[in-house]
Amino acid sequence: MPFRPSSFDLAVYDPPHVPNQGKDRMKDFTDRFGLGIRSSKENGYSFAHTFPPFLKQAYEILKPEGVLFGKVTDYVHDHRYHWAHVDLIKAAEAVGFVACDCIIKVRKGPIVDPKWKTAHYSRRRHSYWLVFRKSRDCE
Repeated sequence: MPFRPSSFDLAVYDPPHVPNQGKDRMKDFTDRFGLGIRSSKENGYSFAHTFPPFLKQAYEILKPEGVLFGKVTDYVHDHRYHWAHVDLIKAAEAVGFVACDCIIKVRKGPIVDPKWKTAHYSRRRHSYWLVFRKSRDCE
């Protein structure tokens, strides 16, 4: 990021949280939702590998006691549940952030695409807003 260290009191992170959904273009969220990148098999079809580089830079640009809000949604890919909120917490703590709060945002209904014929899992109606501090004190 082109900012000096300790420049901001607050940063907001809303990373991609819907991985590629198959091989055909009808399932490719890159074009349909403007994702811009795909997640590879080597990364477990997860975007968690993008968390550490951002979090390291966010830690740098935040002032002491700075706050980071991160929005993330857990998801299912290849019939496997991915705990993206846990991945984000672990990555943030590894950089030095302290997890201070978890706000659950509930949608009125699940995200449903007319191309999905069968759901093999419960469709989630929520996302997480995680609150981190660049401090040991969450108050």
